[in-house]
Amino acid sequence: MAANLQDFPMLIDGEMTASRTGEWMISVNPANESELGRTPAAGAEDVNRAVEAAEAAQPAWAELTVFERGNLLRKVAGALRERAKELLDVEVADTGNTIGSLKADVEFAAQGLEFYAGLGTEMKGETIPASSANLHFTLLEPYGVVGRIIPFNHPILFAAGRMAAPLMAGNTIVIKPAETSPLSASIFGDICRRILPRGVVNIVTGFGNPAGDALVRHPRVKRIAFTGSVATGIAIQRAAAEKSVKSVTLELGGKNPLIVFPDVDLDTVAKAAVGGMNFSWQGQSCGSTSRLMVHESIYSRVLERVSDITKSLKVGDPKDPASQMGPINSARQYEKVKYYIGQGKEEGARLVTGGGRPSGKDFERGYWIEPTIFADVQGDMRIAREEIFGPVLSVFRWDKVDDVLKLANSTDYGLTASIWTNDLKTALNAARRVRSGFVWINQVSAHYIGVPFGGYSNSGTGREEGLSELLSYLEHKSVNVALR
Repeated sequence: MAANLQDFPMLIDGEMTASRTGEWMISVNPANESELGRTPAAGAEDVNRAVEAAEAAQPAWAELTVFERGNLLRKVAGALRERAKELLDVEVADTGNTIGSLKADVEFAAQGLEFYAGLGTEMKGETIPASSANLHFTLLEPYGVVGRIIPFNHPILFAAGRMAAPLMAGNTIVIKPAETSPLSASIFGDICRRILPRGVVNIVTGFGNPAGDALVRHPRVKRIAFTGSVATGIAIQRAAAEKSVKSVTLELGGKNPLIVFPDVDLDTVAKAAVGGMNFSWQGQSCGSTSRLMVHESIYSRVLERVSDITKSLKVGDPKDPASQMGPINSARQYEKVKYYIGQGKEEGARLVTGGGRPSGKDFERGYWIEPTIFADVQGDMRIAREEIFGPVLSVFRWDKVDDVLKLANSTDYGLTASIWTNDLKTALNAARRVRSGFVWINQVSAHYIGVPFGGYSNSGTGREEGLSELLSYLEHKSVNVALR
């Protein structure tokens, strides 16, 4: 371990603290494999402390008016913006994501806090005319303590933006960041302890086991939300159900189609195809449109344009505002992406560009992979069916609409889809038939606060970013009053 590594403590009960295990995790810069800092490797005792703190703080937090809670969330949003540079300096080094993309993450997180801060009066019950002799109505009440497990790709966005709905609903929260990019969560913890009442937000760093597992299994955490891989989501569902009944929402992976009809502008759709791959996150974004399906009449011309744009992307230091792609987040993810590139070659897909480590002195160390395109991909290939979560775009050729929609729906995922055509009837028919929870028409990648985001099939359950997310953190109580 490098000498004098900076400590990034976690937040429990209003205090920035180490773990009672005495153990630490070392964060590594994926651009050069240097050691950045260390965070506590929490154990089950630490998780229990965090849950107890959240449980003790929850009644008083729920007693605040929705306007008081909203004002505090707005203050957190303002502090995020004020400390954006500090957060970005840490998160760029810790994740490998480019600084331009992460600036957008900080702002989107702040906007999410402000959005939910204004929705307090929408937490309304209803009156029900179930009988003439009684008054029947419902109340919406918080669960209590919520557990939130966040992924490595958008750490501050998910830590800050995804706590807004549960807190506004009157819950308190225990957040568990990803072990490969936990540093910014410590800065965020410091923001929360300065603004919010003690124990309302707790942030516990550590490995999936024991820290994440202890949070999921904790008997006094009835509501769990997770963003990450399908395999981990399934494991969380299983573990959560072993000893108690919990409400679980999952925002999982995607193998998302971008379907191109022959009437589009070729340059525009080529730019969209590259943009939809989210190369500024190295393709490490669940909504990336990693399956490009092009009508055969324009296939070669679109492929050529996509290839040219991809080759021109500047891969480099993620701190450089000119960089358009950085390194893969971790050694484990790096090996996974390399494996799938090897699979694509073995199964007969045509490697158009990329596939290896960029050349040059700056790329001798670190988890670097060139932006990669495979053409002539067939639906039964692994790179066509399985989520790579890396900068690998698979390109398909199609002729008949029924065939391309069957191909689009042929995976176990159903998160996003993008449809490109100038014919409104064609676009809407395709949007209705594609089995995805979030569909763009003549657009890619955009999220809109207030528009529910989530997936079908193995891409998850539940919706976020809209009113339904807020309501999902509330339980319904029915009250029946005898009037005579």
